[in-house]
Amino acid sequence: MTAIGNATSPFRYFSREEWTALRANTPMSLSDQDVAALRGLHDGLSLTEVAEMYLPLSRYLSLHVKAAHGLVEAQNEFLGWQAIHSPFVIAIGGSVAVGKSTFARVLQALLSRWPERPKVALVTTDGFLFPNAVLEEKSLMKRKGFPESYDIRNLLNFLHAVKAGDEVVEAPVYSHLTYDIVSGERQIVRRPDILIFEGLNVLQAPHGASVIASDFFDFSVYLDAEETDIERWYVERFLLLQHTAFQNPHSYFYRYRELPREEAVQTALRIWREINLPNLRENIQPTRQRADLILHKHSDHLIRGVWLRQ
Repeated sequence: MTAIGNATSPFRYFSREEWTALRANTPMSLSDQDVAALRGLHDGLSLTEVAEMYLPLSRYLSLHVKAAHGLVEAQNEFLGWQAIHSPFVIAIGGSVAVGKSTFARVLQALLSRWPERPKVALVTTDGFLFPNAVLEEKSLMKRKGFPESYDIRNLLNFLHAVKAGDEVVEAPVYSHLTYDIVSGERQIVRRPDILIFEGLNVLQAPHGASVIASDFFDFSVYLDAEETDIERWYVERFLLLQHTAFQNPHSYFYRYRELPREEAVQTALRIWREINLPNLRENIQPTRQRADLILHKHSDHLIRGVWLRQ
């Protein structure tokens, strides 16, 4: 793995054992059944992994949320403003196939079970991709997931409205089955206490932009792994989907459903190496240093190292 820190690094490293010890007495609020329902296609998430790696993060975030509320109250008192409901926004970034969706779902489940029972919304940046028709028109279908394939203005407007405490905010909905935006469908976000915002390029800082997505974030997490491991996970996921979602006639990848195994592997590798790997190297991984927390996953999907911004 490319080195994250050095002698002047803003990050402090924790081994798995050191991080697990920071759980303290944080209670486990999920069952084996809960974890099974939250598990991804091939990540093998276990209750032990949740207890050892997710619960310390849950504890740390609870302290951050309380501190953020205190700062808001202090500012309101200073300015003479009435209380303004401003959600705590957590961003989750990382490569395709690294496990962001599972991580986000588990985090949402844990945070929503805090004693205060906060309302936790989960929104992905996929909904802010341009529709396929627009991407085709702009010759960007092979750049899907790259920064230029997103409707950044719409994305920023959404984050601004949520952070401003608007009572109802709508987000577009993306279908992984049809590989496109679902026309006319919207995800409704109603003043959550916490918003988890998950996507490939959430920490991107376009050159010359006066406002960027991370301006609205209170905390950010980057899921990291070796390129070779992510490639293998991508191929494994492709093979699993070939026998499940790809069998649906409405699937964008329906044409791959009957490929022989070796041909399917080569197809997955081609897509990975032509699209997802360049995006990882050019756009996603360079944002890693901007995160507040970096979690490095080993080849077995277990988190083995933690870098926390000091």
